[in-house]
Amino acid sequence: MKPTLQDVADAVGVSRSTVSNAYSRPDQLSAALRARILDAAGRLGYPGPNPTARSLRRGVVGAVGVLFTSRLSYAFTDPFAVRFLAGVGEAVERHGSNLLLVPLPAERARVRAAIDNAAVDGFCVYCAGDEDWALNAIRARGLPYVTTAPRADAGPTDRYVGIDERAAARSIADHVAALGHRRVALLGESVLPQAAAGPLRLAGPADAPHPTTRGRLTGFAEAFAAVGVEWSAVTVLNATDNSRAAGAAALSAALAGDRPPTAVLACSDVLALGALDALARAGERLAHPVSVTGFDDIAEAASAGLTTVRQPAEEKGRLAAALLLEPPADPADGHVLLPTDLVVRTSTGPAPRS
Repeated sequence: MKPTLQDVADAVGVSRSTVSNAYSRPDQLSAALRARILDAAGRLGYPGPNPTARSLRRGVVGAVGVLFTSRLSYAFTDPFAVRFLAGVGEAVERHGSNLLLVPLPAERARVRAAIDNAAVDGFCVYCAGDEDWALNAIRARGLPYVTTAPRADAGPTDRYVGIDERAAARSIADHVAALGHRRVALLGESVLPQAAAGPLRLAGPADAPHPTTRGRLTGFAEAFAAVGVEWSAVTVLNATDNSRAAGAAALSAALAGDRPPTAVLACSDVLALGALDALARAGERLAHPVSVTGFDDIAEAASAGLTTVRQPAEEKGRLAAALLLEPPADPADGHVLLPTDLVVRTSTGPAPRS
């Protein structure tokens, strides 16, 4: 039989609670007594109290879950996600807690199980699309959460840290429009679920299911509508995931047409870098230069000369975790919009003359 906490207590001649304190509340014991208990536990082969059982008794797990609808590898390979998680990790570490990554299954029937089985005290919900179905599962557990998507219907107890996606996208699209571009393509990841790579028909930005993509497409559309470019004249390009290869594949199809765009506005820097790759491969086959913009300002954007929107990834992660671990006294302080900046580099220039 495996040694138990009682075996250690008997060996040392103390109570079970004293042995438990040697692990969970060492400040309650003298250094000499704690050393005797741990020495006896080592001789007996007792590994210590079960952490799950201890957490259940305390009612606190000591861990924050980061929930996102993507492959687990995305958390380690996407540049913006890496920076966001670094911010979360910094705040969680400072608080003395741990971090659990919880990729959300695509099948909604499995969502409840994924959330119910996560041993956490609350969730940071990162880029989880139209997330009500996930939030409902969290609410059913009675756990707090913070999202990275500002919500117009946010109540006083809801907490979020995000940016004004529409306004940020409008700023970069205004820049492109001011350069004279009117034949433009908008490039996003999974603009419509299950759509193939390349051009697709989208009745309007409101039909994009993911709130981040929807907000950015709306900002782009408003800027071009202001200079007389109707939505029907805009090319929407679908990338099957947020990777350079997917961005390149989506744009390549549009470049093969008779009237390729003079500018490509991507919903992320990673997709924009893929667009630049496709343009480099097309080379002299193109009749004119094509301007490209991104979104996020990841490290590679600067070296590529990419015009983009800068948003504070680490700060977003830090604040999201802080709101979860240390809820503000004033509920209004739980609604946080972070600033963004337009960063103009060499990837944008004047539209070619007709």
